[in-house]
Amino acid sequence: MTPRRPLVLVLGAWWLLALAAAFQPGLVPAWQALGLILGGIAIADLIALTRLPAPRVERRVGHTLPLGVWSPVRLTLTNADRPLRLDLYDLHPPELAARGLPQHLRLAAGERQRLSYRVCPPRRGDFAFAGCDLGLISPAGLWTQRRRLPLAESVRVFPNFAAISRYTLLAANDQLSQLGVRRLHRRGAGAEFHQLREYRHGDELRRIDWKATSRLRKPIAREYQDERDQRLVFLLDCGRRMRHAEAATGPGPAPNSHLDEALNALLLLAYVAIRQGDAVGLMTYGGPRLWFAPRKGPDTVNRLLEAVYDLQPGLAAADPLEAARALMQAQRRRALVLILTNGRDEDQAELHTAVRLLLRRHLVVVADLREASLDRALAAPVADRDAALRLNAVLAYLEDRRRHHERLAHLGTHVLDLVAAQLPAALVNRYFVIKRAGVL
Repeated sequence: MTPRRPLVLVLGAWWLLALAAAFQPGLVPAWQALGLILGGIAIADLIALTRLPAPRVERRVGHTLPLGVWSPVRLTLTNADRPLRLDLYDLHPPELAARGLPQHLRLAAGERQRLSYRVCPPRRGDFAFAGCDLGLISPAGLWTQRRRLPLAESVRVFPNFAAISRYTLLAANDQLSQLGVRRLHRRGAGAEFHQLREYRHGDELRRIDWKATSRLRKPIAREYQDERDQRLVFLLDCGRRMRHAEAATGPGPAPNSHLDEALNALLLLAYVAIRQGDAVGLMTYGGPRLWFAPRKGPDTVNRLLEAVYDLQPGLAAADPLEAARALMQAQRRRALVLILTNGRDEDQAELHTAVRLLLRRHLVVVADLREASLDRALAAPVADRDAALRLNAVLAYLEDRRRHHERLAHLGTHVLDLVAAQLPAALVNRYFVIKRAGVL
């Protein structure tokens, strides 16, 4: 039980009267009578509060919430008895930011009231609502009683599937060009025969099927489709460097880490590859170890999402060579291996060795994320000595990084040097380039 402000003010006034009675003895009987009256009212109000029934509360929240997005939580209160006043605070997971709590409510007898507030998860994983706290206010407004309702509920925070859904919707409608994805014309012989059709203006002459043309007495061309039933395996760095998140540029949710951005791009490309008839797999290293064997089918992306939704970057340094050895053991068939990482100078030797090992059997793409702060440092004006030294250090670092990528390219690796925001479109573009070239 907690006294409310009206009771505190009344008691303050009563004590002021006591102070006056110390100097005016004639006020003592009035002070005593007033004390008895106030005490009786306060006790009666307290007893009435203990007998008030709490309303029934129901919570509706999605079992899966998107990362970094404000999501609604809806509460329904049903009051079956006498009128109530109360303060409500839903015990959401403490890691989640919340807007719209606490709320002050008035419920008439038999009333059913709906309200909502919003939560924003800062990271992926499992979270739990502990219950709901009600602060029931006594009929006279002198006391508050805290009551906790056991509304325990678990939720899972997934990568931002709203953004992924937009990507996959564009992919389904062949509108990935809106994301910067380029659909290139097919080159080379790396394609499978699909069907015969009438010759169209612009078709290459070498596509004409002369036997079908002479039989049907009109130009007939061969139509090809990209090779299917290939393997695509992501080698995802979950080490400490993937914890990096760009500095926030304004109010709102915290920016995603490099691992979050890599997962978004991974899921987009997985969806595109499944639509192309390829199988998709995943191996993680540098943190939690996970092996998702390549598979295809309409439920593959959902299964992959279930496997990685709570994946968090570790605190240890990643070991790409160990991961390459494990992948060579797990994936015997030739595949397109995409390494998603955030490299530094000290990682170069191990990454080179790992790529050499993988190239014995697989085609390798290295997507090396860099911090956007490097690009901002290059664009910043040089106004003083410190700025000049900072620019010189950034240029030296980027030059070393460029030479590192050149050495990887000379091994036969496809290298992508980009910031996290560019990763989804760049991965899909490179996948289509490799598919069209037929080099897998």
